Amino acid sequence: MKRYQVALLAAALSVSLVAGACGRSGSDSANGNTNTTSAADAKCKGATLEATEIGVSATEITVEVSADTGSSLAPGLFQGNVDAMNGYAEYVNANGGIGCRQLKVVAWDSKLSPEESKNGIINACKTALAMVGGNSLFNPDTSVLGNCVDKAGQATGLPDFVALANDINEQCAPTAWVIQAVAETCPADGSIPKGARDLKVFVGANKYYKSTNPDSKGIWLIPGDLPTTVQSATYQVQGARDIGIDVYDAFKVSGSMPQTGYTPFVQSLKDNNGDFLYNGSADTAMVKMRKETAAQGYEGVKTWACSLACYTEKFKAEGATVDNTYVWFQFLPFEEAAENANLKAYIDAVGGKPDSFGMQAWQAGMLFKETIDKIVAADGPNGITRASVIKTMNSITDFNAGGTMGPKSAKGFSDCFVMMQIKGGTFSRINGKPGQFTCDPSNVVTIKNYDPAAEAAKVR
Repeated sequence: MKRYQVALLAAALSVSLVAGACGRSGSDSANGNTNTTSAADAKCKGATLEATEIGVSATEITVEVSADTGSSLAPGLFQGNVDAMNGYAEYVNANGGIGCRQLKVVAWDSKLSPEESKNGIINACKTALAMVGGNSLFNPDTSVLGNCVDKAGQATGLPDFVALANDINEQCAPTAWVIQAVAETCPADGSIPKGARDLKVFVGANKYYKSTNPDSKGIWLIPGDLPTTVQSATYQVQGARDIGIDVYDAFKVSGSMPQTGYTPFVQSLKDNNGDFLYNGSADTAMVKMRKETAAQGYEGVKTWACSLACYTEKFKAEGATVDNTYVWFQFLPFEEAAENANLKAYIDAVGGKPDSFGMQAWQAGMLFKETIDKIVAADGPNGITRASVIKTMNSITDFNAGGTMGPKSAKGFSDCFVMMQIKGGTFSRINGKPGQFTCDPSNVVTIKNYDPAAEAAKVR
């Protein structure tokens, strides 16, 4: 597999089609933390800096980004997260630093491995103030996030400003602040939800698809290489069914599956007169599905839909093969960099080669800096400890990354999105205005008494 992607928890909905939908500004001043940054900068003048915590010296703050980059299954999968964090460090250091110090980023390759994901947390516990911008899909043992010992010898825990947490154990870790949406209602005691339970789902995109294709009937492609991604996909499928899309079947796809492996999926569409296909896997999966559908001569699909996994240069390069595919996500499009200084800063920092997952890592970096700025403004540059970071990060409940995303809390679920469609190798926005999001509370619904593990066992 050259690339892999989870079924993500976000969507899009046309403002003209939903009563009460609103445009929310994505301006770079929207986050409202300029005063905090200025107050923090003022505290740096004349300060005698100390080594206050593991990962905090008198001159540097060290953070770790853990991401799946070196697995033979998916080489370079989340390299965008690492590139974004390295770029963020360069950007921050060139613009005054952080906490009156320079930012140092150390990368850890979690290799799509539960052992390496855990080892990455252990390494960060020993060497870094926090984990920032990570994306480790298979991360079932996050116990060290909760019991990591700080410089004072206390089991304070390790702050985790994670870009995307697909594993429920990381999603619900008390010291994790998740940029991507969290479907679970995480218990306050830090325990992990199991069995049948309520789950949040973003159904906005599905409503949009149904509005353009009222009798939508078709199949859903599920990323099948990891148990956690299969589970997280099942309630996305249920959400689509609940709003009236006839998803009559769902199929696992593997990153190693050749184009001929998609033949049965095309046959299913033919046999059932299917006109809808949602790809919850990688961009390569959608490309293979489109090519095989064309090869089999089936022209009945009206709605080709995909998550941010298809928002890639590689997908654009496929040209007419992927024309009219819908793609949705919850950050401002890269095409609108002129509308937001923070978005432009990210794109410039990665040499004009932005990545969807890298965007989320950059936002995690911004959240980390906002947290540090608040600590320094209140307690000075020597008030930076893991305990103060955890306390402060959890007090931030309406973070919007300088207007590059809709506001959310640590375990929250933004109701804002952007919908794009590709034609002729170009992505174009089809809802809302440039620099803004379409937001509506009704975009997020709750599926009651649902057991994703049990449902995942039924997927072929």
